[in-house]
Amino acid sequence: MKITNVEAIVLSLPEKRERTDGTQDMLLVKVTTDSGIVGYGEVDSSPLVAKSVIDAPVSHTISRGLRHLVIGQDPFAYEYLWDRMYQGCLYHGRRGAAIQAMSGIDLALWDIMGKALGMPVYKLLGGGFRKEVRAYASALFGDDLAHTSDKVKRYVDDGFTAVKMGWEPMGRDPDYDVQLVKTMREAAGPKVDVLVDAGLCWDAKTAIRMARRFEDYDIFWLEEPLHPDNLEGYRRLSEAASVRIAAGEEESSRASFVDLMDRGKIDVVQVDVTRVGGLTEAKKIAYLAHDRGLPCVNHSFTTDINIAASLHLLASIPNAPLLEFCAEESPLRTQLAREPIQVLDGMVRVPEGPGLGVELNEEVIERYRVRT
Repeated sequence: MKITNVEAIVLSLPEKRERTDGTQDMLLVKVTTDSGIVGYGEVDSSPLVAKSVIDAPVSHTISRGLRHLVIGQDPFAYEYLWDRMYQGCLYHGRRGAAIQAMSGIDLALWDIMGKALGMPVYKLLGGGFRKEVRAYASALFGDDLAHTSDKVKRYVDDGFTAVKMGWEPMGRDPDYDVQLVKTMREAAGPKVDVLVDAGLCWDAKTAIRMARRFEDYDIFWLEEPLHPDNLEGYRRLSEAASVRIAAGEEESSRASFVDLMDRGKIDVVQVDVTRVGGLTEAKKIAYLAHDRGLPCVNHSFTTDINIAASLHLLASIPNAPLLEFCAEESPLRTQLAREPIQVLDGMVRVPEGPGLGVELNEEVIERYRVRT
């Protein structure tokens, strides 16, 4: 079997709000083989930037578009192809958009391998640690406190046993930040875990102070309160706070995760399979976390491709207590898969179909496709 084509397809809602919402656009990667098997992957990045990394012509030996590096190759040679892509974009890559773009191709390769063998990807990864994962509803804060409360109550009514909200407007007014967390706790009730995503909004001293103010509301973790480059700040925060500190979604390289764990001393490692180089690299990062006694959870705030791939990852590692399940209601989030992944009694089943186990809706792809 050989790869015959790689297509990078930008999908976008016709109108997008100015907010930190990854469900408004995405880059879909379609990899075709000479056997007729097609694999799909996803990139969570700036879609046009990642598309250019895939489609770019050859510049020189260590600067070329990713599609040129994989066409004609065996999709089962996933480790070789990962290294081939990494070395081939060494000049302009190594971190950031280049590895993010590699993620889409890598996920599509795993989808192809699973389909060719008639097996779910988690089995190819050597998994079987779990058949289902406890999910937390992940959403942005509401437009005001009442809206935030309503959203939390809806997720609890839907069966979630954990809820996370975050980003804007956190960081503008410390007293309002406390009110947001208090509102979440009151709406969720005492038996539901509350997770808070601060959205990179503070310096270390402010984060330490706010973490202590949040202690009254028994939050499960405080996520990404600092700029991702502030490793010393993360160390100070992690050592000073009683609450778990979670981070990692901004990282795209294994080396960055090592720094975040060893220098930043975080408590929860968040890996996004559509940003870190796909499943091939994500599993290696997850085991680096396991070696350090740290839980590894997914970051996923895009489509069911990401969620499905994340489920396969979490099924293949021992240190995976939770699944991030994006609860925003964008059409790209809820309609791209013909059979959307469901939460039942707070749990999500790992897909058992061949490949990633997600069949895409071609009508939705055409509806939101951006012709470039």
